[in-house]
Amino acid sequence: MEYVKVQKRSIIEKVEMSSPNSLVLLLCSLSLYLVLVAARKEFVVDTSEDNYHTLRLTSLFPSSTCNPSNKDGKKRGSLEVVHKHGPCSKFSKDIVKPLTIEEIITQDQLRVSSLRARLTTNTSKQDMLDSKTTLPAKSGSTIGSGNYIVTVGFGTPKKDLTLIFDTGSDLTWIQCQPCAGECYNQQEPIFDPSMSTTYTNISCTSTECSALLSATGFEPRCFTSTCVYTIKYGDGSFTAGFFGKEKLTISSKDVVNNFYFGCGQDNEGLFRGFAGLLGLGQDKLSIVSQAANKYGNVFSYCLPSSSSTGYLTFGNNGTSSKVKYTPFTTLGGSLYGLELVDLYVGGTKLTISPTVFKTSGMIIDSGTVITRLPPTAYSALREAFMAQMTDYPTTTGTDLFDTCYDLSNFQSIKVPTIGVLWGADTHVDVPLSGIFIVYDKSQVCLAFAGNDNDNAIGIWGNTQQKTMDVVYDLGAKKIGFASGGCA
Repeated sequence: MEYVKVQKRSIIEKVEMSSPNSLVLLLCSLSLYLVLVAARKEFVVDTSEDNYHTLRLTSLFPSSTCNPSNKDGKKRGSLEVVHKHGPCSKFSKDIVKPLTIEEIITQDQLRVSSLRARLTTNTSKQDMLDSKTTLPAKSGSTIGSGNYIVTVGFGTPKKDLTLIFDTGSDLTWIQCQPCAGECYNQQEPIFDPSMSTTYTNISCTSTECSALLSATGFEPRCFTSTCVYTIKYGDGSFTAGFFGKEKLTISSKDVVNNFYFGCGQDNEGLFRGFAGLLGLGQDKLSIVSQAANKYGNVFSYCLPSSSSTGYLTFGNNGTSSKVKYTPFTTLGGSLYGLELVDLYVGGTKLTISPTVFKTSGMIIDSGTVITRLPPTAYSALREAFMAQMTDYPTTTGTDLFDTCYDLSNFQSIKVPTIGVLWGADTHVDVPLSGIFIVYDKSQVCLAFAGNDNDNAIGIWGNTQQKTMDVVYDLGAKKIGFASGGCA
């Protein structure tokens, strides 16, 4: 652009100094300059378009019909993932009542509070285990809204059961007959271990029984000679029952024998519809660790939009070459910690001190809905986003979301990209589906929130992960991201 400005000055000077005979030639040069300016402006627009999304407003709203993805559904070790409230879910609305956004956020905040409680002290894992009884429940293992579900088979003969999958939990559990305490309503028949030829109770004296302390945060108990597990959640829900092992079927060709899990006899609280939970944490009792010999300590998922399908895949089976990896650390015993370095809006790096993210830390969590950032970082994100959205009228916010727009009079909108720089110089753009949360056309809000203070742990939630291929390689201690995972 400086070159064009110099050319402009040069042409004007020549016009002022020229004779009338050369004026025509100089005017032609000036016309050429104007063409260059126009071309330069067009070039600038084309380049900046990479930093914006242009979309029809209707695309922000979920479809009422299921549009299943064909990607990765046939992979070995792969399960189909659906949003439990979407049209691809088989759940009856009588059993699983759809939640309002306010209800989702309320449950999400309970999960966030429990994750924070789990990470309040910088102690060793053993010190943390010793102090578990002083914390509210198995902090960090809160179900929250439990958005994403998969169907697996238990027992012989196989019984298909639908479970929430959760990177913030370790022990897998399901409801079991005879429901000696209480069982809630679920979509499929409750599993009866007495009808399976491959079920076995675990002894109280076994090393596996002792391992429940790290997986659940509670000392195992004993009923006659059978090991008994307990998990309590930050929202007041709990499950308790026999600790057993069983044949777990992922697909007709993928079976995990002698899979340790909780066979719940007393399950109370906010659980509804699903049969239990699939734990994807790092503890040795998580499904990832138990199946490590078979799948190499690797799993990946794509969390779909509510009207499509995604996948949960065990093993490094055809992972995309486009995946960008960043190292992870272990926090709170088995949570996945990431290093957040910088944020970008519309391609521009935000001015945030590196100490802000180092002070707070960050975990990635499949069960938290909305990403929480340190308030200093969130304020910078909010200001930069609003500065690039001045064409659209703002409207009142909510308790969690303070940056909202009234888009009632727009057919399409132009939205700046939001980028993230993770550790190891790994740049990833947030998918368009992760930028907004939509109440209705008159209230479309930025789908990020700030923590109460800069010391509180940051959480990278599932809204910002939607439609991405997210790969966890526990052996290499790295997590990868690639766009278009569910496409």
